[in-house]
Amino acid sequence: MTTYNREKRFKTRSVAGTLALGEKISEILSPTPKLVVLRGEVGAGKTTLVKGIAEALGAATEEDVTSPTFTLVHEYQGRKVKLYHLDLYRLETEREIEALGIDEMAADPNALVLVEWGERFESIASRADAEIAMEHGEDNERSMMVRWR
Repeated sequence: MTTYNREKRFKTRSVAGTLALGEKISEILSPTPKLVVLRGEVGAGKTTLVKGIAEALGAATEEDVTSPTFTLVHEYQGRKVKLYHLDLYRLETEREIEALGIDEMAADPNALVLVEWGERFESIASRADAEIAMEHGEDNERSMMVRWR
């Protein structure tokens, strides 16, 4: 299990609020966290948060960011950052993870790698530089905890 020495909590009550939090969280994630695990049940808002982060980093517009559930990896090139958005929900083995090339993605000094469902794999969870845990609240409320080194 990865140990983080910093954390910050956020709450939002709408999709627009989650998108706006992307900017605040992108500041936390820049420039050092490279590999970030996004935790939360289906529908918690992980992809919506990635849309906000991508837009804040100038890597993609909200409309251009979609869930990589079936493609596994989406890549967005920003002005200063290359953003990789992965969804490991459908994968089952460490061998499948190795085939994605996450090591190469994370080795790029100008890359940010956001991984949905990464906590399911020890090889990802153990070396993550940050984690964003998201939970449903009542109605459209979402709670988020960002932990990083």
